[in-house]
Amino acid sequence: MGCAKDIVEHCGVPRFVFSDFPLGNAAGKPHDVESQRQTLKLALQVLDTASAPRTTLTSPQQWSPDTQWKADFYRIAKLSDEELAQRRAEFDKIKAVGKEVRDQAEG
Repeated sequence: MGCAKDIVEHCGVPRFVFSDFPLGNAAGKPHDVESQRQTLKLALQVLDTASAPRTTLTSPQQWSPDTQWKADFYRIAKLSDEELAQRRAEFDKIKAVGKEVRDQAEG
């Protein structure tokens, strides 16, 4: 599963579910269980039905009906220092949860 179609296909993975979402959201929309369930279902489907190596299945899901998010996603200069700090703090919280889960699994 991935969001960077050109990169993943260039690497030559055997099976690939492409979601046209912002990077980091390959498993579906955040906090959207149904989106994640649909993405997993597609991944299992491509494992089951791919008849050749380097098979790509494109998810029909949309991040937003308006494709403007693609232009805005990469414009970090448009964000205020406060918004950047808030996003960084949210990301750090998510990383901390992941580290805690990993540490518990190892220990």
